[in-house]
Amino acid sequence: MLIGIVGKPSCGKSTFFKAQTLANVEIASYPFTTIKPNHGTGYVRVECADKEFNVKCNPRFGYCIDSKRFVPVELLDVAGLVPGAHEGKGMGNQFLDDLNQADALIHIIDIAGSTNEKGESVPPLSYNPANDIKFLEHELDMWYLRLIEKGWERFARTVNQEKPELNKAVAKQLSSLRVNEKLMDRIIQKLALDADIMKWDRNALLRIATELRKATKPMLIACNKIDVKGADANFERLRQEFSGHLLVPCSAEAELALREAAKHGLISYVPGDNDFQILNENKLNEKQKNALNFIKTEVLEKYGSTGVQKVLDIAVFELLNYIAIFPGGVNKLADQHGNVIPDCFLMPPKTTALDFAFKLHTDIGNHFIKAIDVKTRKPVGKEYLLKNRDVIEIVTGK
Repeated sequence: MLIGIVGKPSCGKSTFFKAQTLANVEIASYPFTTIKPNHGTGYVRVECADKEFNVKCNPRFGYCIDSKRFVPVELLDVAGLVPGAHEGKGMGNQFLDDLNQADALIHIIDIAGSTNEKGESVPPLSYNPANDIKFLEHELDMWYLRLIEKGWERFARTVNQEKPELNKAVAKQLSSLRVNEKLMDRIIQKLALDADIMKWDRNALLRIATELRKATKPMLIACNKIDVKGADANFERLRQEFSGHLLVPCSAEAELALREAAKHGLISYVPGDNDFQILNENKLNEKQKNALNFIKTEVLEKYGSTGVQKVLDIAVFELLNYIAIFPGGVNKLADQHGNVIPDCFLMPPKTTALDFAFKLHTDIGNHFIKAIDVKTRKPVGKEYLLKNRDVIEIVTGK
């Protein structure tokens, strides 16, 4: 799974990325700070299964704080997009093509309206952030359309006009966009397109492009800089205007400050929490104290968190509907090295017990006999659909 972080220059993408990963990325308030995409590891937050067994886990990957398990997720921070990217403006084509590998997108916008469409700094509230949502969706739609139109006329003349063959051929043409026959059939039915592909004009292809973008690149809007005065009013207005979108208020700067302070032992902070504890006030200077107090009163108390952790959690568990599964044993929760509940896997929706067995190892899947729900101690079959936070033991014949 790969989550792409997108948006125009200077909206706070790199700050968001660094807050999520604490990676050493360049952060500056001018266009194209990120020239090459940054790859990094973020972490989704899951209630660990250890508390239900009254044990303390030892994660092999990620970490756990007070039974809050943080499971790694790959992130891709793509350089800032500008209007006309699909025409090659800025470094548009390269950036858009980088996004093709992403399973879902987090669109960072400056909800304070303090950067214009080019990513240039302007006075807060002087720019309408709704334009950013519209422009990015338009750029992606036009990018999809560009890929669809490549060789389309020749393709349309040669394809068999029978509907099953049509969908198969169209899906093959668009395979680079992760399009399959089932998805194409659903979109054609939804749009009520004529079965005669030769009648599909550019408008029909653009409608297809939009539906494909929605289906293959689900998107969440991270409304960054919510702590700027007046940004909350912008957020409420956009929430009404874009009622069909997922919008989450956040402050990447606040989250980065908290994570850095925790990293240096100044505070105790669990990402996603609504509070933090100062460990040694004598180590903080007046500027740091004021900054932490601002974050507490203007961000955490108002919004319940900085929103940065929430954004990634929603992207994985609501946009993509993934579930977290812990391998374990009824009689032994530790692995051969004594690590308790060492693993947690993020699995796609409708994962069966057999799917999970193959995820653990091909041999385990091939020799699958049954699975056991460790919490209930009840056996389940290979077609059993796993639920979020299940603890599963796989029994094999070898």
